[in-house]
Amino acid sequence: MFTRTIEPAFYDTDALGHINNTRLPAWFELARNDLFRLFTPDLDPGRWRLIMARMEIDYRAELYYGQDIEIRTYLTRLGTSSFTVTQEAWQSGRLANLGHTVLVHYDHQAKGAVPLEGALREALAAHLQDTETQDA
Repeated sequence: MFTRTIEPAFYDTDALGHINNTRLPAWFELARNDLFRLFTPDLDPGRWRLIMARMEIDYRAELYYGQDIEIRTYLTRLGTSSFTVTQEAWQSGRLANLGHTVLVHYDHQAKGAVPLEGALREALAAHLQDTETQDA
């Protein structure tokens, strides 16, 4: 599991006084950088080897400015050429948001999926969790 701490900025808030729901997809993507580096260590877009096939977020509780948010990132499925990344946003000891993203190992020139094999598959498997949510 990867963890990353986000310090919300004032501009992340909305008129209701909590973190705007549009910020979570951006923060989840930022927290996926650790996984992205397994595929492209220098994050060079010219050598990118992934595409997103699906993203969903469950908004369970509000997040607030002035309190750090911990993003937990791990895998809940590892297929032949795709995998599911599950991400949790925690604030003040509670799970506030849960997201699932399906990523595909992809060859952009050949326009097709590539099997997840060898050391790459082993590195991904190290982050595979049996359950979708982890207790605090």
